[in-house]
Amino acid sequence: MKTQSAHGIKAHPVSVDPTQMVQAIKAALLKLNPVVAARSPVMFVVLLGTVISVWQLFAMGASHSQFYFTLAVAVILLATVLFANFAESIAEARGRGQAANLRSARAELMARRVVDNGEEKISASMLRKDDLVRVAANELIPADGEIIEGIASINEAAVTGESAPVLREAGTDRSGVIGGTKVLTDEILVRVSSDPGHSVLERMIELVEGASRLKTPNELALTVLLSAMTLAFLVVVVALPFIASFVGAKVDVVILIALLVCLIPTTIGGLLPAIGIAGMNRALQANVIAKSGKAVELAGDIDTLMLDKTGTITYGDRQATEFMPLAGVTKAQLRDAALLSSLADPTPEGKSIVALARKQGSTTEDPADPHYILFSAQTRMSGVDIGERRIRKGAGDSIERWAKEQGSQTDLAELHAWVEKVARGGATPLVVAEGRHLLGVIALSDVVKAGVRERFAGLRALGVKTIMITGDNPITAPAIAATAGVDDFIAEATPEDKLKRIRDEQVLGKLVAMVGDGTNDAPALAQADIGLAMNAGTQAAKEAGNMVDLDSDPTKLLSIVEIGKQLLITRGALTTFSLANDVAKYFAIIPAVFAAQLPVLSALDVMKLSSPNNAVLAALIFNALIIPVLIPLALRGISFKPSSASDLLRRNLLVYGLGGVLLPFVCIKLIDQILVAVIGA
Repeated sequence: MKTQSAHGIKAHPVSVDPTQMVQAIKAALLKLNPVVAARSPVMFVVLLGTVISVWQLFAMGASHSQFYFTLAVAVILLATVLFANFAESIAEARGRGQAANLRSARAELMARRVVDNGEEKISASMLRKDDLVRVAANELIPADGEIIEGIASINEAAVTGESAPVLREAGTDRSGVIGGTKVLTDEILVRVSSDPGHSVLERMIELVEGASRLKTPNELALTVLLSAMTLAFLVVVVALPFIASFVGAKVDVVILIALLVCLIPTTIGGLLPAIGIAGMNRALQANVIAKSGKAVELAGDIDTLMLDKTGTITYGDRQATEFMPLAGVTKAQLRDAALLSSLADPTPEGKSIVALARKQGSTTEDPADPHYILFSAQTRMSGVDIGERRIRKGAGDSIERWAKEQGSQTDLAELHAWVEKVARGGATPLVVAEGRHLLGVIALSDVVKAGVRERFAGLRALGVKTIMITGDNPITAPAIAATAGVDDFIAEATPEDKLKRIRDEQVLGKLVAMVGDGTNDAPALAQADIGLAMNAGTQAAKEAGNMVDLDSDPTKLLSIVEIGKQLLITRGALTTFSLANDVAKYFAIIPAVFAAQLPVLSALDVMKLSSPNNAVLAALIFNALIIPVLIPLALRGISFKPSSASDLLRRNLLVYGLGGVLLPFVCIKLIDQILVAVIGA
């Protein structure tokens, strides 16, 4: 996906290979099936008009004076339906092309399934949810799943396109693996997460191909509106002969069909499915698997965006940079206690503490028979019990409470001073305690990602509020929030805090999006209107979210919001253009129908077209040709810059509203002149 923080999201280039073109043409012909055509009421009416025109041809015979005119109308109407079918088919063909790339990673694989008496080698297609498979170095992972034992370096290039290996480990928030990817080192035990044909990746393949695509709520609402407009115009056109008879006028059936087709919103009716499918394709281009088209569309309506600080706003590789002992505590005491409390800490922060302690000369050996206390979002601390020694490190308030429970009576003024100093410098302070004794502070430094502030400013211009979620204390959090340019933050956040804030926003009528990767994020991901789960995350997180990022990049949520915005703007702009077109076509057809018999209506003939028949043909030709002309725009999406709703509306009305009115006048007049040159007035 191409984005620019300062200039907004660009349109995606459209590339269609010859194979996709042939597939689209075949599919367009197959969609002439009335059962298939009925899914689009607008185009079904055009198809019905084509059938009636053909019937008229057979009824009047070749000698009839209007035979060739009727033939031309029938051909143009058929072309209109085919162009509309082609728009949807080419979008589906591009989706199938993307799906083929995904399927290349889903070739027939073999699996070593764990059974009671050992292992059995079977086809990956025979695996079922909750089966256990063992995968060793240089073997392909046979199915999507979660590592429950082991740690491995994995090459995910076949699916994500990223050649750099990634580390996946059991019992962490990065335990998810993708079928078709390759284990480079070590051996892992994987629990399969879905039955064949029901993986997230396979569901996405079906969606982008259009096979199981359901209309999104906005698309469905627009379809209902277009259907209502079509029905209204149908009633009017059917009533016209009866009305005309009262004033002595006669209206030809073919002319009535042409009038109906030109008045109903055929342009947007033909392009609407293509716009929806293209939105799904753009999400997939960004390596994001949406479980439904609704999720992509809904992203465009998001009011509040909640993001974790670490890995999203900051680089996420916080490193221990300094040990700050309290009075009466030596640096060696703090250093060694911090090292012991971090030996079983699998996080980059924990490993950096061990590395810094060793670098500064710690010779403390691994303890015998330790009992490690793992970090949890609820306690916000970790540590180790070694005999009578109880060492903990974690967030300042959590460690203070724990130390008090152990009987601590330490004056907290010095500790708070160190914590505040570290926090005000934009680093994260961790407090270390041994029993009732507070030992000091560890400084963890992180850096805000370049360009994040500009992207948040762009989202703010689109009316999206950004909220940073962090476990940092209330002193550090404001410093990071100010640097990143977010609108609000939640400090010392627990899973309950995330869930409560999402619900609070939703009570206010806001649509909320958030990103997460751990099991503790699952409730919030499920509660949010848009939940983006990391593919490397736990199975619980992926099941709770309605989108999965194959790259496991938390910043991807920003791109998803922009894709959703682009989808909505594209649909809105082309709808405006289509409805505006009808105004000009009205002034081409109405004089052709009535002016000759009712001279009083000649004032409507503002276009001064050469003849009634040429006027009808010119309007129909424009009506047919504008659909394929707009197909590239529907597929790539409209470029836009982050701006307010009023600015977007103003641009929409000026460019696509006014342009939609003026362009048909020019084009219909030009086509009329060409018809005069070819067939005469």
